Amino acid sequence: MAIVARWEWRVFGKGNFGEAEKMIRALPMDSNKKTDEEYILSRKSDENVKIRFDLIDVKSLQNVNADNLEQWLPVLKTGFPIAADKLAELFKILKVELPKLERAEYTHDQFIDELVKTNPDLELVKVKKNRDIYKIDGTTAEVAETEFNGVPWRTICVEHEDPALIMKVVGKLGMKGEPNMNYIHAMKKSVGME
Repeated sequence: MAIVARWEWRVFGKGNFGEAEKMIRALPMDSNKKTDEEYILSRKSDENVKIRFDLIDVKSLQNVNADNLEQWLPVLKTGFPIAADKLAELFKILKVELPKLERAEYTHDQFIDELVKTNPDLELVKVKKNRDIYKIDGTTAEVAETEFNGVPWRTICVEHEDPALIMKVVGKLGMKGEPNMNYIHAMKKSVGME
């Protein structure tokens, strides 16, 4: 299956999203996904680095258009134990110097305890997501309850390969003009990194 860059519009808040949420909730739900994830935030990079289902999954920001939509492309997916060459690639993405490695590969716990928690430029955020996913005019939309290190947030998202279609749906939801914010910036604000 070809890897496709997707455009995304997302907002975060503490309460209900009013008419927009009501419109989305009136549609049949496509699926519900509940996950426990770990994100690795870097003071030197805004790339999306998460651990989910025992896999490190990295998405890289490719473009930001005139409507402030962001285009993200999956660039790395690897499991544990993680080998030294993949760690070098990951730390380059995080724009953090890779320390001298004590072993040829690292388990999840070794990676977190020895390479992430010891680095002042990196922060581990434990994230819970409960995502209700819908289809609107061909786009994927979601309403989600999230927690960043136990702090609750809510988010609405619309994504697709076509940014014009996303903006059409955002307009239909009455949300044009709301600031687009991705997970990384929301988490950095939440944990005091920005």
